[in-house]
Amino acid sequence: MTTEANRFAVPDLVEFCVAYGLILAAIWTLNPWQRFFYWATIAWVVVTTWIHRPTWKGLGLGLPGLLRSLWVVGVAVVLAGLAVVTAKQMHTLHRLHGPIPLPSHFWGYLIWAIMQQFLLQIYFLLRLMRLLPGKVLPVIAAAGFFSLAHLPNPILTPVTLVWGIAACILFLRYRNIYSLGVAHGILGLCVAVIVPDSLNHHMRVGIGYYRYHPHRSQRDQIVSTEAWVIAEAPTRRC
Repeated sequence: MTTEANRFAVPDLVEFCVAYGLILAAIWTLNPWQRFFYWATIAWVVVTTWIHRPTWKGLGLGLPGLLRSLWVVGVAVVLAGLAVVTAKQMHTLHRLHGPIPLPSHFWGYLIWAIMQQFLLQIYFLLRLMRLLPGKVLPVIAAAGFFSLAHLPNPILTPVTLVWGIAACILFLRYRNIYSLGVAHGILGLCVAVIVPDSLNHHMRVGIGYYRYHPHRSQRDQIVSTEAWVIAEAPTRRC
């Protein structure tokens, strides 16, 4: 990089490192520090995004590309359907835990999924593309950081690596995160109901994965809605 290029890369590098550090801190700490780091992450991402004065289209939050990328949602529905049928045959399919109806579960997780796609594509990928040469390296790096944030979960870590690469490639083609967010939500809920909690630990990551203790009064395969409460464990899900 030239001196001029380095000068413009410094803000991107600082913003990236601080945001990712806050995310890891939120994942690997307990309340009240976890809640503090969660809100600090949101504040940092919002402020550092706003100061650049981006356009909605440039961020991938506009309507262009939405219709052309809707096929991604269709593929996610088909894959989830096949996975559910297979899980039913293998007797690993289980319901979502708690009194909250399925539509409420879906909409809550859908919002969380779109937030994660914002972080992955709009915040991290676009900065990495200004920091790293070409397109392949930034895509792999963004997906790698996304996957590492899901350690030590043995299911979510590899799944998010594959999804991260695919989502970044699709984002660069269509420049829209809405279809990706919906697909993410569908696939995430699918993982939640087909993978036993003995492996997935209620889809927890970080310190929450180690603190998981199934209740004896519940079936081991029931997924707790607490695993989807953003304030309890931010950025910890696929």
